Amino acid sequence: MHELLRDDPEVRRALAERFGPEVIGEAGADRAAIARIVFHDRADLEWLEQLLHPRVIQEQYRWRQELAAAAAPPAVSVTEVPLLYETGGEERFDYVVVITAPPELRAARRPVDDERERRLIPDEEKVRRADYSYVNDGTLEELDEFVADVMATLMP
Repeated sequence: MHELLRDDPEVRRALAERFGPEVIGEAGADRAAIARIVFHDRADLEWLEQLLHPRVIQEQYRWRQELAAAAAPPAVSVTEVPLLYETGGEERFDYVVVITAPPELRAARRPVDDERERRLIPDEEKVRRADYSYVNDGTLEELDEFVADVMATLMP
């Protein structure tokens, strides 16, 4: 998504038309300025998601096709999708891994009051729907061990 905001001229034009030219800088769209707008206005957020999500999905497909066409394609590819269940995107993947963290830990990691959290599917529901899940409240080594175990399971 960051590349779309930085490099896609149609996205930059649409953002400038909707939010004003000040949201576009030399390095593309100013993500912080856009976030300040959309996370306080549901209609603007929905507009932004309708603008970006189809393009993000296209980029994911393009990337996966590139990988598959490689001389030595990887056995497993991983895509991070923050709003996977909220957008119905789980159908595009063979397996889903959900990494959660307790609310107080998420708040400590992201100290700004984040209204996005309020509109997300609850972690319990995501875990129930996932093929693999992990509560990330331990060490980096523990997280690495979980990821290694999942990868070992998925590797042919």
